[in-house]
Amino acid sequence: MIEYKDYLGVIDFDPEIDSFHGTVINTNDVITFYGSSVTELREEMQKSIEVYLEFCREQGKEPEEPFSGRLMIQTSPELHRRIALNAARRHVNLNTYIQEVLEKGVVAE
Repeated sequence: MIEYKDYLGVIDFDPEIDSFHGTVINTNDVITFYGSSVTELREEMQKSIEVYLEFCREQGKEPEEPFSGRLMIQTSPELHRRIALNAARRHVNLNTYIQEVLEKGVVAE
């Protein structure tokens, strides 16, 4: 994984073109790049993001910011109930409780 301006790119090898293909993963807009080496991948990712940002400026559109802080999940009604009860027992709102649980899970890894 490589990073530029908080955008994250993941790399796969494309045997059809005998090169690496990168995709920015933390935006809904499609940003891709290609390269034959790590140096070239970094340069091409930076160019692709700069082209994307310039395109957004020309269109008068706000570029999608990576990691907005909003996370939507779907779960079973039973798990939703249990989470809500645990939050109430701790006297915190649901968002705060879920954030604390997720933070503990990420730190444990």
